Amino acid sequence: MMRPEMAWIEPNWPAPRGVRALSTTRQGGISQGPYRSLNLAAHVGDDSAAVAHNRALLVAHAGLPAEPDWLRQVHGCAVATAGADGACVEADAVVAERPGLVCAVLTADCLPVLLCDRAGERVAAVHAGWRGLADGVIEAAVSRMGGLSGTLLAWLGPAIGPDAFEVGAEVRERFIGADPAAQGAFRPRPQGKWLADLYRLARQRLARAGVSDVWGGEYCTYRDAGRFFSYRRDRTCGRMATLIWRVPS
Repeated sequence: MMRPEMAWIEPNWPAPRGVRALSTTRQGGISQGPYRSLNLAAHVGDDSAAVAHNRALLVAHAGLPAEPDWLRQVHGCAVATAGADGACVEADAVVAERPGLVCAVLTADCLPVLLCDRAGERVAAVHAGWRGLADGVIEAAVSRMGGLSGTLLAWLGPAIGPDAFEVGAEVRERFIGADPAAQGAFRPRPQGKWLADLYRLARQRLARAGVSDVWGGEYCTYRDAGRFFSYRRDRTCGRMATLIWRVPS
C-alpha cells in the first residue's frame, strides 16, 4: 500500500524572516484504521511504532531542525520552555527562546494557536480547547513571551468550526462571566444548547492580552473528514500537530 503524500498548512501571516510554522493534516503517514494516516499522538491507542514512524516522517519532510519535545496536554494553563523542560512535560503551551527548538501542540478539534514576536526572537504554540481558553491559557502564553504583547503576531490553526461546536449553557456562562462580550461568540440551539465559536473567543482573549494582529481561523476539523481528525466527529481518532520554530543561523 502506497503512503499518501504528506500535506500540511502553512500560516498566512507576515512572520519575520527565520520563523517557520505549519499545521499538519491527517494525510501522509502510515497509521491505519481510525488513525489513518498521519497520526502524531502516542496516547490515543494507535500502534506506537506507527506513531514513531509518522513523527520521523514529519521531521524529515518538513525539514524540522529537531523533533519537538511533545507535551502531555491536560487542558490546563501551564506553559513549558522548549529545550529546558524535556519531553512529556504536563503543559498546554510551549515557548522557545532559541533557534533550533520546535514548539508543537496536538489537536483534533481544539484550537492550536501560534505566537511570534515581530523581531523573530521568541515563538510559542498553544493548545486551546474551550477549558483552556476559559482558564486563560492564551494569556499565560502571552505573558511568558516576556511582555511583548504589543509586538506579537498570532495565527489560529485548524479547529472545530462555529457551525459544528455545540456546547451546554454552562460553557457559555463561564465565558460570559469573565467577559460579557463573549456572548457574541455563541448562537442558540434547541434544548438549551449553544454553538460556540472558538476562533472568535480566541480573538477576544488575544485582544484582551494586547495581541491585535491575528490571522487564520478559516478551517473546520469536524466538517472536513478528508483533511482533519476530529474527536467530536469520530471519538477514536488521531491528532494533528501545529508547530513553530526559529531556523538556526
